Amino acid sequence: MGLPMGCGTPASQGAMVVADAESGDPEDLEEAVAVFADVRPRLFGIAYRMLGSAAEAEDLVQDVWLRWQGYDRATVDSPAGFLATTTTRLAINAAQSARVRRETYIGPWLPEPVDTGADPYLGAERGEALEFAVLLLLERLSPTERAAYVLREAFDYPYRQIADIVRLNEAAVRQLVSRARKRVLVERRTPVTAAEQRRLLTAFVAAARSGDLTALEELFAADVTSYSDGGGAVRASRFPVVGASRVAKYVKAFADHFWAGVDVAWASTNGQTSALLSRDGQVFAVLAVNASEQGIDQVLWMMNPAKLTAVSTGRDPPQAAQGA
Repeated sequence: MGLPMGCGTPASQGAMVVADAESGDPEDLEEAVAVFADVRPRLFGIAYRMLGSAAEAEDLVQDVWLRWQGYDRATVDSPAGFLATTTTRLAINAAQSARVRRETYIGPWLPEPVDTGADPYLGAERGEALEFAVLLLLERLSPTERAAYVLREAFDYPYRQIADIVRLNEAAVRQLVSRARKRVLVERRTPVTAAEQRRLLTAFVAAARSGDLTALEELFAADVTSYSDGGGAVRASRFPVVGASRVAKYVKAFADHFWAGVDVAWASTNGQTSALLSRDGQVFAVLAVNASEQGIDQVLWMMNPAKLTAVSTGRDPPQAAQGA
């Protein structure tokens, strides 16, 4: 038995309690469900930032529920702390396994986009470690280093509590967080404002659709990189394309056939505006850009069908995206 999928409050709490009434005190089970439902959005937020996959994060949180359900809860002083600790430790193990799997991933691996318009909680507390650019950088950290960074930067956990969670001393945790923070700051250019990111994305979509080579090059930083994640399931470039001229020519080369019959909707994914590309009402790609003062640094084509289940169509265009 498990909780319904998703980050919100479970819809079938009553049914769950009835199903388990024979194996425990119904009131105790009701309380267990209520406690878990209250903290579940945060657990999903931790797991997603650790794994970069909504599907894997959901599975992990479901595992945490099963452990919580069967645990001697009378021995737990802080349910929220216990559940966060369990989630983080499982996520560290899962991240280690995911790193091995991604060594054989076909083509570039990109995070699975999550619809922060439909689930604003993901970025409600602190938006750190949610944007695509940061998630890509976090892939280069060790799982424990990533956990320390996520708990501190995204959820503002005290260093002492993080130390207990990851089983290190406080000084070591401070060093882990400091090292991860410096790496993110050094390797990521200062991002533009959300409004400018939207403007650049909509300008890119317009230029890409028309195959306007000059307009594309003017939008790019000199060392822009285009990543296409098809996961071997759909046709997509299996290697990053680097450089303003090369990326512009690459986008222009497939403009005629790629954009035929494509509808563009706009959504907030991972806290930033993205374009949802669909044909016949079916989303087949999420397109996002990361940008700095130098222009668009990264173009992200998320096309693996298995990674598109957490986004939907029908979003109203942001004001900056009108007319794209």
